[in-house]
Amino acid sequence: MTQIILARHGETEWNVEEVFRGRIDIELNETGLRQAQLLAEYLSALTIDTIYSSPLRRALKTAEMIAGYHKLDVEITHGLIDFNYGEWQGLPHQEVKDRYMELYAEWMENPHLIQMLSGESLNDVRQRAMDVVSDVIAKYKGTVVLVSHRVVNKVLICALLALDNSHFWNIRLDTCGITVFTYENGQFILTKHNDTSYLKPLHKAPLSDF
Repeated sequence: MTQIILARHGETEWNVEEVFRGRIDIELNETGLRQAQLLAEYLSALTIDTIYSSPLRRALKTAEMIAGYHKLDVEITHGLIDFNYGEWQGLPHQEVKDRYMELYAEWMENPHLIQMLSGESLNDVRQRAMDVVSDVIAKYKGTVVLVSHRVVNKVLICALLALDNSHFWNIRLDTCGITVFTYENGQFILTKHNDTSYLKPLHKAPLSDF
């Protein structure tokens, strides 16, 4: 059996301000660093075989804090990099809604049909991220942590549940939340979703799903 822990990185200022991040390399803010530390402590009692991460600093820092408790090196993989929002990257949420009204409406109603201008589709994300999962289940029989981003993890959750990408908005994933699957006999089983119980010491309400 392989256990796969999907972890979203900690909070950044662009999460708070609702700015589209994508491939722009934003650092964790103070809250995000504390979230990552609490997550690392929460996972410290587990025996973890390996940790994979997106190359972007907000995910990589989160992964490195987890790895520090296990004396592991982080495996950096482009397959877990954030969704390429193309022209939306670096723009505030409201500005995107105003400037790209038709595309934004389609993104909210039919995300599986969208090809971002100068960016990716959710199917592009699904193919590259599932390549990482396939590599993991071929190599490991223990526990593996994949640290990535909201869009990537939502798409992976859909894929592992055998749902198509049209279900993207049916899934919520908070900053530094984890979702856990086991893989055995060719089947992925969801055992935990969007667990943020370890963040209670922050006394902070979750941000909107952005």
